[in-house]
Amino acid sequence: MAAALDAAADALLGVWDSAREATASRVSGAQLRAVMVVEQHDGINLRRLATRLDMLLSSASRLCDRLVAAGMLEREPGRFDRREISLHLTPEARRLLAELRADRQERIAAVLAAMSPAGRTALVSGMREFDEAARRQQTLSGSEAEDGDRPRGPGDWPDDADPQDPDRPGGPTKGSSEQSERSSRGAWQSGTTGPERTVGTPREWPAGEPPVARSA
Repeated sequence: MAAALDAAADALLGVWDSAREATASRVSGAQLRAVMVVEQHDGINLRRLATRLDMLLSSASRLCDRLVAAGMLEREPGRFDRREISLHLTPEARRLLAELRADRQERIAAVLAAMSPAGRTALVSGMREFDEAARRQQTLSGSEAEDGDRPRGPGDWPDDADPQDPDRPGGPTKGSSEQSERSSRGAWQSGTTGPERTVGTPREWPAGEPPVARSA
């Protein structure tokens, strides 16, 4: 089924590419994808955009820089976190998308006119269901990727994580380190293999042999 749909989709993708070529002089394919994602998720931040485009954060940042320079995107401080940047389409970007869709729909209409009414109905029904399933899958994938950016809890750290890592939940704190240092101050070790002794602990003398003061 997937192979048959993939083969049949070639014609639809060809129509899409033909319509997109009209915009190639203004934006690249990757830039057009970014514009369409921002249209669907107005106010999206850069990290989420990179996740949805399957890009590195640095690559998505450079892509947005070019779109801002081209007059397609606007950057504003986030509503809830002023340190974040929210992305919005400009009127120019919306005009570009409207022209693209009008051209694409005109080309698709010419193909649909050659199909039977039953075939057109079945195609529209199947494509709508396919679109809904694909959107659910993209939403789930995006949520899982965003979870990777949240602060870690005790159960999120690997079993082989360094227990002395101060960033690890439950790891040593400054107070616990100082207490450990104070506890170890009274202990010393003679040589590399000698027994460990404790400073300040009274020495035990054998019974009947009191300590004798030695003169210099």
